[in-house]
Amino acid sequence: MTDQSNEPVRYEARDTIAIITINRPDKLNTLTEAVVQGVADAIDRATESRAVRAVVLRGEGRVFTAGYDLVVGESGGWSSSYDVPGPEPRAGAWDPVRDYQFMNKNVQRFMKIWHCPKPVIGQIHGFAVGGATDLVLCCDQLFMADDAFIGYAPSRVFGTPTTMLWLYRLGLEHAKQFLLTGKAIDAETALRIGLVSYVYPADEIAERVEEYAQQFQHIPGNQLALNKMLINQAYENMGLRTTQMMGTFFDGVTRHTEDALQWAESFEEKGFRQVIKERDAPWGDYGERPKKK
Repeated sequence: MTDQSNEPVRYEARDTIAIITINRPDKLNTLTEAVVQGVADAIDRATESRAVRAVVLRGEGRVFTAGYDLVVGESGGWSSSYDVPGPEPRAGAWDPVRDYQFMNKNVQRFMKIWHCPKPVIGQIHGFAVGGATDLVLCCDQLFMADDAFIGYAPSRVFGTPTTMLWLYRLGLEHAKQFLLTGKAIDAETALRIGLVSYVYPADEIAERVEEYAQQFQHIPGNQLALNKMLINQAYENMGLRTTQMMGTFFDGVTRHTEDALQWAESFEEKGFRQVIKERDAPWGDYGERPKKK
């Protein structure tokens, strides 16, 4: 067996399930080019495996994932095959087509989960924030640890959801409640509003997810694939693709407004943690949640 201990994404076949694990625990499993591609490749591998009947997506360490690795992203860790002739851009210029192409490449890889003909179960422990939600909301069902939370904090500044499955999973009222504010959603609330299927104690969730995923072996693969396709098609008929195109484009716009540029520039002056603290303190969530006694 190949040693995957240092790989950004691990793949394990266990009985009838494939377990895909984001493996950057020292970096809170933040998303890099290697991670996003690794998840996409692992989904392809599970799809092609005759033995695999269902897939589990999880994170190593104390969280599922903290979203995009902004440091790597700014330093050129992301790639796109798009290029055209053009003038040398002036300092600070934004190329909306180039931006859309590289972000849409991520969307297409996240959506491999959506298109996978086998059920994919997302396991959320610790937290899933920002770009992590663009990934995990592509899963067919979500299980959540009782002390975990999920949210799209970039709604406050510097982003919009790109896969935009928030709306289709939550409906209008709750989508506006949590996307206009970026508020974090705890496990109890997530279960109540139908965002997740099940909530379990943190020390039980991995076992519970695997038990559930193993049950899919008792349903014919074609039956699962066709039912998933049928459900997905209903949402695609509601305009999912158009919404994703706009979400991905608007994400680039929101990262290049004057508010966003000044916000990002303040990292150097104040430090990343202080800037994030100031963003979240008025809402009392994410890192600014009241400490439990």
